[in-house]
Amino acid sequence: MSKTKPVSRLDLLTLDRQIQDLPKEIVFCRNCVVSNQRPRTRFNAQGVCSACEWAWEKDHAVDWASRDKELRELCDRCRSRDGSYDVIVPGSGGKDSAFVAHQLKHRFGMTPLSVTWAPFSWTGIGWRNLQAFIRVGFFTIVGQPNGDLHRKLSRVAFELKGDAWEPFTFGQKAWAYHMAEQTGIKLIVYGENGELEYGGSTKYKNIPKESPEDWEKDHFKGGGVDELVRAGVERGILKKGEARAADLRWYRAPPAERIQELGLEMHWYSYYQKWTPQENFYYAAKYAGFETNDEGRTESTYTKYASLDDKMDGLHFYLAYMKFGLGRASRDAMQDIRRHHITRDEGVALVRRYDHEFPKKHFPWMLDYLQIDEDFFWQVMDYYRGRSNAWVLKNGRWTLKRVVAPLRANAPMPRGGA
Repeated sequence: MSKTKPVSRLDLLTLDRQIQDLPKEIVFCRNCVVSNQRPRTRFNAQGVCSACEWAWEKDHAVDWASRDKELRELCDRCRSRDGSYDVIVPGSGGKDSAFVAHQLKHRFGMTPLSVTWAPFSWTGIGWRNLQAFIRVGFFTIVGQPNGDLHRKLSRVAFELKGDAWEPFTFGQKAWAYHMAEQTGIKLIVYGENGELEYGGSTKYKNIPKESPEDWEKDHFKGGGVDELVRAGVERGILKKGEARAADLRWYRAPPAERIQELGLEMHWYSYYQKWTPQENFYYAAKYAGFETNDEGRTESTYTKYASLDDKMDGLHFYLAYMKFGLGRASRDAMQDIRRHHITRDEGVALVRRYDHEFPKKHFPWMLDYLQIDEDFFWQVMDYYRGRSNAWVLKNGRWTLKRVVAPLRANAPMPRGGA
């Protein structure tokens, strides 16, 4: 793949269809630090976001004992009688997947098969955490995608979706289904319903699973791998023959008819058990040898235990900051506020201190991986800031139109629905 040639910002045409649906006027949640620029996040009449409403419901309205019973019944129905694998757990050895796999094995008596869609490039701590997870008793199948194809898909996604991370998302969602098809295991258990827990669609609030038919809208920004491949061919990044590459199958889930024929079921663990990432971290550290970032806090945020596996992680969150004005510190703070680990004012201070911090550690690696130069990187950043509702260009300098600020009086948690 050739190095980047200079392009005009007008030469790009984004495939991220989330942006056009976002409100023009920026409003921040009165309970946490998220804004209405997070796609699919709804605000109620009191100015509280849907994820904060759900956090209140988890504490006050959900019958967790009943859902625990549902999970036990599901496990009883799917549990093998001869000790063979009976549940697939997608994951990387990070805190959340380690928590889910260990709980299913030691609390519910299941025999998990761990499946990992490999990062773009493992960090040192990410690789050590995967090895620690394996050492405590989990067989793991790693799907390592075709490196040349993966790189090119990432390049197209960077330009046309403002997220070089997306090919990982394709595989992360589809790989577990392919492994279920290959092994005959009917049950797949993912960690959390991210749309519900972190802000997004609430349509599966009372349903334990989703369908691959929902992925394009809720996870792939309005278009899947086939559209990305076509765009890559049009831009000359992918060759025509690569659009028919056998290796592309791993980025797509098996057809719906095949999933139904095999009786494959995907469930979220967070539907059955109250989901608290910080508690998952403590659990994984105790039982799965999980370690935090060995350099202290992670770039662009104040935490040191989330999304440590991949050298692309930091750029993924920074690209969201370019498009939505919500960076990595915002993502961590909104979760910690909802779970009463910090106050909103503390969260505001952390966001204002760290959200804008550029993740420079792996930036040279990313430029080399995508085969672009720094000038082109900032061209793409400027393009997405120009399309964003969050940024304005004044006197040649990009500035956020609004920055989250303390309230004169914190809003109380909502008492149920909107």
